Amino acid sequence: MKPILSCSDVDFTYQNSPAPALRDVALTVQPGECVLLCGRSGCGKTTLSRLLNGLAPVFYPGALAGQCTAAGLAAGEAAIEDYVPQVGSVFQNPKTQYFNVDTTAELAFPCENSGLPPETIRARVAETARKFHIEPLMGRSVLKLSGGEKQQVAFATACMLGPKLLVLDEPTSNLDAAAITRMHDMVATMKQCGVTVVLAEHRLAWLSGIADRFVYLRGGRILWERSAAELEQTPLQEREADGLRAVLETKTVKLPSPTGAVPALRAQALCCVRKRKSIFQNVCLSAYAGQITAITGHNGVGKSSLALVLTGLWRENGGTVTIGGAKRTAAQRRKQVWYSSNDTGTQFFTNSVTEELLLRSDRSPELLEKARGLLKQLGLYAYKDAHPATLS
Repeated sequence: MKPILSCSDVDFTYQNSPAPALRDVALTVQPGECVLLCGRSGCGKTTLSRLLNGLAPVFYPGALAGQCTAAGLAAGEAAIEDYVPQVGSVFQNPKTQYFNVDTTAELAFPCENSGLPPETIRARVAETARKFHIEPLMGRSVLKLSGGEKQQVAFATACMLGPKLLVLDEPTSNLDAAAITRMHDMVATMKQCGVTVVLAEHRLAWLSGIADRFVYLRGGRILWERSAAELEQTPLQEREADGLRAVLETKTVKLPSPTGAVPALRAQALCCVRKRKSIFQNVCLSAYAGQITAITGHNGVGKSSLALVLTGLWRENGGTVTIGGAKRTAAQRRKQVWYSSNDTGTQFFTNSVTEELLLRSDRSPELLEKARGLLKQLGLYAYKDAHPATLS
């Protein structure tokens, strides 16, 4: 059987990058396989996926050596429009691939762009909605969908032209457990239809029973390939050394809160209203020093809104927030609590990693040395002069 995907001696270096993102990559995928690309952030997973769907080196310029062919199309040679009917893509953030506000129009867009007759388009939209059980999402504004619902629509849209290959780049990174289950079912449906699926992922457990093979990258190279059974039998210590998460679902253990300790951060009867809509009300929680506190729940329930209020970026509409036992206003909290969003691109303001750390500092030699020490501690010193947008 002829492979649907073949990479041979592939090297790829992004434009203006000092080091290759991929080195000597050799990979073969058979039709109907589900292959998961895994490894630590920056290992080359996303770059390889961009070669498979034609985005590199067309939209992501760089020097390509070797041969990378997907669905009969050679990266760097085939036109991007040739990939459209053959390779469907789903990205980490569905907002980056929407072209319409209306969900039905979004599903129809690939077919319209390919010049299919209106009656064919309507039939395909209805058929795809039924296949993935997303009829209740049709005819709605994508702006009013939860993150999981947006990803469902993005996945369905990627399947509208009947691609031979689906390339997914961390499609579950921002999803809750229920949305991940729905994504599992959608991937399983396409695999049952004979479609080849290649995913770049950190989460492994949700693909149990679907993924046939795991390909591990480090420093732009493929270090090993293992079947699902082989990876499950790999010792935990070895998997942790490779930075891999659990292969099978694990139970969460809830630790008791310290007795008698003053919470580092406490919210009491906290309320939030945005655009005359109540996001949450009477929220009470405590977070203690030295512990990691996870705020969980379905997409759209208010987790991000609560984080924005706790950090002072949004003002509360009732209730109080204390830090170390002392009540703090929103303005005071902004100086004491740091907020990190799920879209890092919205937080960068400078042209280098070092400048990003010194953005609010007085540039004294002591602070510059502190920034360098922090970068070394976090393994980022090699990127001290790099533009933040070029990082994984």
